[in-house]
Amino acid sequence: MKTTDIVASAVKSTFRSKLRTSLTVIAIVIGAFTITITNGLGTGINAYINDTVAAIGADNVLTVTKTPDTSNETDEGVRLYDPESSRVVNNNTPPGPGAAETVEAITDADIELLRELDTVESAERQVQVSPDFIQLGDGERFEFTISNFVPGATLQLAAGEQLDNDSDDLQLIIPLDYATALGCDEPADCVGLVATLAVTDATDVQHLVEADVIGVSEESLGATNAGSANTALTNALFDQQSIGLSETARTSYASAVVTFASDASDESVTTLRDELTDLGYDSQTVSEQIGTFRSVIDGIILVLNSFAAIALVAAGFGIVNTLLMSVQERTREIGLMKAVGLSGRKIFALFSTEAVFIGFLGSAIGSILGIVIGSATSGVLSAGILGDLAGLTLIAFTPASVAGVIVLIMAIAFVAGTLPALRAARKNPIVALRYE
Repeated sequence: MKTTDIVASAVKSTFRSKLRTSLTVIAIVIGAFTITITNGLGTGINAYINDTVAAIGADNVLTVTKTPDTSNETDEGVRLYDPESSRVVNNNTPPGPGAAETVEAITDADIELLRELDTVESAERQVQVSPDFIQLGDGERFEFTISNFVPGATLQLAAGEQLDNDSDDLQLIIPLDYATALGCDEPADCVGLVATLAVTDATDVQHLVEADVIGVSEESLGATNAGSANTALTNALFDQQSIGLSETARTSYASAVVTFASDASDESVTTLRDELTDLGYDSQTVSEQIGTFRSVIDGIILVLNSFAAIALVAAGFGIVNTLLMSVQERTREIGLMKAVGLSGRKIFALFSTEAVFIGFLGSAIGSILGIVIGSATSGVLSAGILGDLAGLTLIAFTPASVAGVIVLIMAIAFVAGTLPALRAARKNPIVALRYE
């Protein structure tokens, strides 16, 4: 019997007992459907998180802060006042309760020290600017905030282009909501206009700074309703905002941004971070800043997949039962096949192929249903309650993940069919021919 004959015979035998096979296939369909949906959910959300990470900064960027000095803490964790200590408010922590915290200040001397480290390509201060308002031409003035823009970040844009941190031009990207409020019918209408930003210094004098609007950003998980400025504009606003401050206050920053070579090895990056720790600095990558979101999503996907695994275990027992009954019903047929010279190995292959085909049938149907229903659900949600999260495809599918589900279930089916296939292969042909 050729391989093609074995496959054809296995497929034909699968439908001898249509009801029994159908119930087994349905159990596999439920498991395959659940795994396909949950994997699609994980793929879609993680892709969105990756886009969010890109909007916060590049992979070769570290946010560096001073390690807190705990030498003057009491047993209750309360810090004694030290007039010599320089501390500033850090607004660069991830969103959430208590996002702004007081940290040890980084100074220009720290920046110079960071620049001298091996592997470091650049180290720049990260300052917080607080504009009073934004205005286009003679239009209305609106309250406005600017978020810190980390080098290498890629914003999700509705129009325009990304910021150029190496440019001396004062560049600004405004959120989509502001484009509408500022009088632009389409996001692209704001691109190329000049915006006026106002900041107030320490002496309560307001200063106006003009910047070119080069883009309009979509709202996302990592880009809230705040504008983004390149380094030149941020420094211009900070310099005006710092007028009247003491020299210490002007040169004290909550954090610094360190960029290392994009092709740096993991070992060299680990060495760099260890060196920063030894020098009294804490460092954090973009992925680590948003890692909590990814951990929560991965945890949810794991729980959902565990329910799918239960369904697949039940389906596995269904396959065992179906094939054991099939072996029992076809005892004389197995004896006849052995009598005409069919080897036990080929009989094993016949029943194993039948199990794998049942697994393929159920997984293919379940995966197709998962793709159809998941895509439809994702489309409805994206157009409805998730419409504000531009670029989010809640449930996304890749050929590799779908193929992986099908192969996994076929492998489970093969394992489940091993016992019945072995029993069939070991049948004594004389005893089998006598079976009534």
